[in-house]
Amino acid sequence: MTIEPIMTVDDLNRFLDTDFPQVHTDGKVFHVTAVGPGFATMRLDPNERHIRPGGTVSGPTLFALADVSAYVALIAHIGPVALAVTTNLNINFLRKPEPEPLECTCRILKLGKRLAVLDASIVKVGDDDLVAHATATYSIPPR
Repeated sequence: MTIEPIMTVDDLNRFLDTDFPQVHTDGKVFHVTAVGPGFATMRLDPNERHIRPGGTVSGPTLFALADVSAYVALIAHIGPVALAVTTNLNINFLRKPEPEPLECTCRILKLGKRLAVLDASIVKVGDDDLVAHATATYSIPPR
């Protein structure tokens, strides 16, 4: 069964700007770049605040990218539900990410009435080697 999105890239970016502005606390570094059946992709353009000694993007920044991407993939398919929340997120850091743009593609593995399970893959833009991989579970509030 294919799950079709009901929100566009523009819809999602606008929703983040208006209903979730805290995602832009460090400047506008997160951008939705693609949405399709069962997935969404976001880009992170890290700034100085996201870089750790040794010239790497910090773990908390990668975690945030995975979490926000999972949220975006979910709402792209169920609509702008501001109160959908993370109930679990597990991340594996696989490679040292250089301080350059990253993208996270998040796929919906299961979309139920109350819970969604998603898979997030983070790579350097233009590369296929995984920097980090996460799985997330989101709670969907009753309608």
